[in-house]
Order: sequence, then structure tokens, then C-alpha cells
Amino acid sequence: MKPRLLDGFCGVGGAARGYQRAGFHVVGVDIAPQPRYCGDEFVRGDAVEFIAEHGHEFDFIHVSPPCQAHSTLTLGTNQGRAYPELIPVTRRVLQASGRPYVIENVPSAPIRRDLMLCGVMFPELAVLRHRWFEFGGVYVEQPEHPAHRGRVAGFRHGTWYEGPYVAVYGKGGGKGPVSLWQKAMGIDWTSARREIRQAIPPAYTEYIGRSVLAQLPAAGFTPPHTPRR
Repeated sequence: MKPRLLDGFCGVGGAARGYQRAGFHVVGVDIAPQPRYCGDEFVRGDAVEFIAEHGHEFDFIHVSPPCQAHSTLTLGTNQGRAYPELIPVTRRVLQASGRPYVIENVPSAPIRRDLMLCGVMFPELAVLRHRWFEFGGVYVEQPEHPAHRGRVAGFRHGTWYEGPYVAVYGKGGGKGPVSLWQKAMGIDWTSARREIRQAIPPAYTEYIGRSVLAQLPAAGFTPPHTPRR
């Protein structure tokens, strides 16, 4: 039986697909309907409440709380908008669950910087998407961060410029077709730009998941469905 992973604030499942490839059975939770979610199971509901009630039933918990309050793409355009600050309360319920966990978010978010991943660390990706990860109960080694090797492709003033990276943000504009976004991110199960741009590349969580799987027995985190001896 595969170890069970809870994917909180799951969105379309960028994190889920990576954990599936690493060997987890993934259950996603999101307050919004996610008809194209790629995990093994989906629960529509409040992720914080679900973790508080069911987090202890899982082997590992991944959360990606909404990051609009901290994203550099929205900090200058908020214009008085109020975004929920969910990281502190999410951290509290994760710690109370007694299970190992990871919080993923944008570089400016208030999380501990245990690990940073960027698309240049993965040869199959074509994005510069820096994400930070805070861990509880497990450790994941920081890989080397290669130098960024060129410009971001796209239209500028009506001219298309080539480059090794793709700008996966905004509503599209001059940033290339959806197919380019899908290939750059390693996401092929949705063609909705909004879903792609809000996801993280599955390669990130596959890397994390393989490391976590190797640590669970040694850390004493036996599967919840297996009695301790």
C-alpha cells in the first residue's frame, strides 16, 4: 500500500503529480472545485479545517497556502485589496497533527527557508520559478542552483525574442501559447492558463517526495493505518 499524502490548497495538482511520481497516494483538498485535479482523490473543503480534523491520518502533508498577499506580481497592484494570511494558522494545525509536513510558497512569504527550488535545477523545465519550502519532521537537501543561462522568451513591442525560459504568469499576452506553458512547467493535464500559472512544477515535489519517502521509517513516522509494534 502506498503512503498517503495530504495535498492542502491543492489547486489543479502541480504538487500532486510530482508526489504521485515519487510513490505517494495523494488526497487533495481545496475550497474551490477542481474538476481537473490530477491527484488520486479530491475533497472539496477548507484545507485548514481538514488538516485539523484528519491530518494525523496521513503519512506526510504538503500545503501551498494562497500567496497573493506576498507575491511580487501583486504587491504593487493590490490597490487596497485584502488577501487572507493563512500561513500562521496552517502552520499551527500542521504542528498539532504530529505528522511530517512541508509548507511551499513564494520567496517573499513568511516561511522558514529550508529549501529553495528553481526551474534551472531540472533539465526538463523551462521556467525560472523560485519557490521556498519549510519542513517539519523531515529534511531535504538543497541542490546546487545553476546560473540562469539566458533571457525569457516572449513578445516585446511586437517582436518575438527567443530564450531558454518561459514567462508563466499573467493572462498570456505576449508570453507564448498554452502549449509552451505546459511544456515549460511539465504540466499536461490542463490547458487553463490560470491553473498552470498558479501551480508549481511537478518536478519540484517529485524531488521532495523521493527524499521524504526515504526518511519516513527512520524518523519513526509509520503509516497511520499500520499499528506500531
